[in-house]
Amino acid sequence: MKYYQCYIDNQWCDALSGERLAIDNPATGEIIAEVPACSAEDAERALQSAEKARVSWGLLPAVERANYLYRICDGLQAERDHFARLLVLEQGKTLAEAGFEVDDTIRYMRYAAEAARRIQGEILPADAPNEQLFIHRVPYGVTLGICAYNYPLALIGRKLGPALIAGNVMILKPHESTPVTGSEFCRLVEQAGLPAGVVNLVTGTGPELGQKLVESPITKMISVTGSIRAGQAIAAAASANLAALSLELGGNAPFIVLDDADIDAAVEAAVVARFANAGQVCICNESVLVAEAVADEFTEKLLARAAQVRLADPMSNSGMGPVSTASSLQRIESMVSRSLSEGAELAMGGKRGEGYQFGRGHWYEPTVLLNARAESEAVRDELFGPVLPVVRIEGYEEALSITNARPDGLSAYLWTRNPSIYMDAIRRLETGTIFLNKGIVGYVNGYHNGHKLSGLGGEDGVHGLEGYLQKRTVYMAY
Repeated sequence: MKYYQCYIDNQWCDALSGERLAIDNPATGEIIAEVPACSAEDAERALQSAEKARVSWGLLPAVERANYLYRICDGLQAERDHFARLLVLEQGKTLAEAGFEVDDTIRYMRYAAEAARRIQGEILPADAPNEQLFIHRVPYGVTLGICAYNYPLALIGRKLGPALIAGNVMILKPHESTPVTGSEFCRLVEQAGLPAGVVNLVTGTGPELGQKLVESPITKMISVTGSIRAGQAIAAAASANLAALSLELGGNAPFIVLDDADIDAAVEAAVVARFANAGQVCICNESVLVAEAVADEFTEKLLARAAQVRLADPMSNSGMGPVSTASSLQRIESMVSRSLSEGAELAMGGKRGEGYQFGRGHWYEPTVLLNARAESEAVRDELFGPVLPVVRIEGYEEALSITNARPDGLSAYLWTRNPSIYMDAIRRLETGTIFLNKGIVGYVNGYHNGHKLSGLGGEDGVHGLEGYLQKRTVYMAY
């Protein structure tokens, strides 16, 4: 077991109380690390450090800020294998998936650094002679990055890169179950030589630590990846100071398969998206809505393909790893149980892992539920685990009605060869992302955002960078 400290004002430190949190390995349940259990007092230290750093960092030319990001990326690349293994140990994804996460982190941060010469203002004609109208884009100052447990390293890169290149400083608050890679990331920040206070990292729980960070008048912008419930609580807590918000929250993505779909391609995409990272991907398909005319063929092929996904040691790269937390495992079990009582039929899986290797830790078998109803819990609510319910539908309009009736709207998948339908869906599907005849993917130059309860603002691309900048209008007479 190793102890990983917090990083405040370019100093490695413990919680002032001396208390610690234990971090377990999802595959074995064994304690692998400890981190400081920070409190409001520790949050204040980080806030004061960030406040001291914000002005000088914001005045630094963007290309100089970019050079620091490039150095962090070089450090990540040099230690790719080390960070991949840490992700496996604390989060549970397979080693291959962990390697891709390190690569994505580098990609997010390099893209942000490359934007240093693309931060643009506007010059507009004035109404009077000898006047000029400018709109400048300027940083917020102190920002807060709150990260979920499913991608503990990539979410840091996704938030910190654009925040710093825009001229903000950032306090990182990793999820309490996956803080280890965040602490190790700050070792690379230290090696890159960033000025004190530009990046601070504190570890602990939401009530003890997060609330203080969110409610502080020093915090001017908050970027959150998490559940809808967490996002609502953070938005309420930040409202007193009217902090700017970027909330990338949960969703319940339908995987819609119509009667003219490429069934083989759709089956492959459905299985990959559902069971990647043990189903813990915010934009993965949470349920299948399949047209009655092709439901038998799709279901038969889906079960055959899903049966190839097996529990396996995540270091072996041969199967699916565990879910990340004990509470997630309990939630998944309960939701499946209630959905079965509501009429869904268990086609495969449906229980915790068994035996010496899988009886410990947080293992849940790849699971498929057939003949589920749209209103059953496993279809209605976000499972965030390796469970795929299948709902039979009449066709496109019913799928559209089911999708748009939900209070969330993060993503949706649609498989059809009919251009009239998919063009209509672009206008009418109430989700932030639509995958048309396409499996799960995310490009750094896209935009990752949700509609309705799935969030405000978003990440990635030029629009994600824009979220870390506020506008300042100047009326100038000369």
